[in-house]
Amino acid sequence: MIAILDYGSGNLRSAERAFATAGKEVVVTSDRTVAVEAEGLVVPGVGAFAACMNGLNGVDGAAIVRERLAKERPTLGICIGMQIMFSHGTEHSDTAPHPGVGVWDGTVSQLAAPILPHMGWNTVEVDSDSTLFKGIEAESFYFVHSYAAKSAVGKMQAWSTHGERFLAAVEDGYMSATQFHPEKSGAAGLALIKNWVGSL
Repeated sequence: MIAILDYGSGNLRSAERAFATAGKEVVVTSDRTVAVEAEGLVVPGVGAFAACMNGLNGVDGAAIVRERLAKERPTLGICIGMQIMFSHGTEHSDTAPHPGVGVWDGTVSQLAAPILPHMGWNTVEVDSDSTLFKGIEAESFYFVHSYAAKSAVGKMQAWSTHGERFLAAVEDGYMSATQFHPEKSGAAGLALIKNWVGSL
């Protein structure tokens, strides 16, 4: 069973429909036990870094993610759900950066690009050994964001460019994440979801 964490942020129904195409039961939940015990957990996210962290903390989401990783249970972050896995984010921050979950050490900051947000389809530079991108290495994916992580973390990275090079995805053992929206990325996004579900 795949659990999609409901903490008040994210396109929950579109994510639910997309993940259901991979053949597993999918539930949208804020229940801690269900989220911890699920075969796979999806952490979606739209909006600003700090607001997403506030919502996540409201359902004890950071602790859920850490417990799942300690128990070697796969978790996938999407869009802001990827960004909040880093230690800090600078969005809407006039003083110190906002703290994140801290799965990865790094700061999510604004893209140095002439047009923001980065919205629309873009290609991704993929590691040849990637599990997420197997069979879809040359495809484009749908992005909507103005902030991103820009330094390598985890065991395997995918990269994209909008003004500057940024992390498009990370595969790191039981924690994976995409800056783009696989549920909005057509056939390529559904294939990536199937690849992740197939790896559980």
